[in-house]
Amino acid sequence: MKKIFILTGEPSGDKLASTVVAKIQQNHSNIEYLSVGGSYLNKLGIKSIYDLKDITYIGFTSVILNLFKIRNKINETVKKIIEFNPDILFSVDSPDFTLRVAEKVKKINPNIKTIHYVAPQVWIWREGRVKKFKKFLDHILLLFNFEKKYFDKENIKNTFVGHPLLEHKENVKTSLSNIIDDNKKIISLFAGSRTSETNILLPILIEFIKLMNQKFKKYNFIFHATDQNKDLIKDEIKKINFNNVEVISNENIKSQILSKSVFAVAKSGTVSLEICNAKVPSIIIYKMNFINFFIVKLLIKTRFANIINIINQKEIIPELIQNECNPKEIFRSVVYLLKNPKLMEKQILNVNNTINEIKSKTSSSSEASAVVSSYLST
Repeated sequence: MKKIFILTGEPSGDKLASTVVAKIQQNHSNIEYLSVGGSYLNKLGIKSIYDLKDITYIGFTSVILNLFKIRNKINETVKKIIEFNPDILFSVDSPDFTLRVAEKVKKINPNIKTIHYVAPQVWIWREGRVKKFKKFLDHILLLFNFEKKYFDKENIKNTFVGHPLLEHKENVKTSLSNIIDDNKKIISLFAGSRTSETNILLPILIEFIKLMNQKFKKYNFIFHATDQNKDLIKDEIKKINFNNVEVISNENIKSQILSKSVFAVAKSGTVSLEICNAKVPSIIIYKMNFINFFIVKLLIKTRFANIINIINQKEIIPELIQNECNPKEIFRSVVYLLKNPKLMEKQILNVNNTINEIKSKTSSSSEASAVVSSYLST
C-alpha cells in the first residue's frame, strides 16, 4: 500500500490540501494517509499527529518568542514522518514550517518524494530562497502562472495548477431563514483564520459594526469563521447586544452567505480570492504589531498586500493596512462604495478579468492531484 503524508501549517493550508486529497481519494482507494492537518483533512478521514493550533503562529515576534517550541515541533514532525515512511511528503503552504520539515526529511530519507503546493512568495521577498529549494524539493505546484519564471530559472520541476479557491462549486442548498433576515442586506466579515489575527481584527470589526448600526438599519453582518476561531468570535459577539450579527463556520452555508452578500470586509489573504470569485465587492484590511510591520516593510518588494492588486500593480481592491485599519476608516470606505454602485461594478469587472487570467484550464485540485498521483507510480 502506498503512503502519503500531508503537511500543513494553518487552517487555510488544511483547506487547500483537502481539495487535492479529495480528488486523489476518488481515483486511488489503496493509499494510507497521515498528516499535520485540521478539520478539513479530518473530514476526509485523515488523522493528524497533533492539533494544528500547536504550530499556527503569525508575525516575526511571535515566532521569535516561540522559537524553542517551533524547533521542537519541527523535530517531532520529522521523526513522525520518518517513522511513517511515506512514498510522498505533500506539503502545503506555511513555508517557514513545512519546508523546514521537508528539508530535514529529505536529508534523512532521500527516497521520499517531496511535493510542495503553494510556492513561497519569492516575488514579494527573499527570492534567494529558490536556490535552496532545489536541494530538497522534487516538484512545486504553482497557484499563479507568473511564478514559473522563478523556478524555471533554477531548473526546479514545477507545474502551474491554478488556485483551488477559484473553482466553481456546486453547493447543497440550505435554508438560511434561521440565520438571516431576508429584509436586510448581508455584509460578510472575515477576521482571519489564525487566533492571533482574529484577536487583532475582531475588536476593530465590532466597532465598525457599531458605526454601521448607528447609521443604517438595513444590514446583517455575518462573520465567516473557521472551526478554530468560531468560539472566540461568538464569545466576543455575545458581550454586545447585537441583533443583526451571526457567526458561521459551516463551509456550505458560508459559501451561500457570501454569494448573497452585497459587500465583504476581509483580512488580507487567500479568502479574498473566494470573495472575488463570488463577484462580491470588498475591501481588504490587515494589522500587526509595530515591530512586525517595521520588519515586513524593510523586507517586502511590493506596495500591495492583496494578490489581485499585486498582479495589476495598482489598487483594484481598496486596502486599509496598519494605521488605516481602524473602525472609522473601514466605515468610511464601505459606505463610500455602497453609495457608489458604479465603483463596485468596476471593481468586480477588473477583478473578474484578472481571475480569468489566473484560473487553470480544468481545476486546480484535478491538476495538482494528477501531479501527486504521477509520483505514486515511480
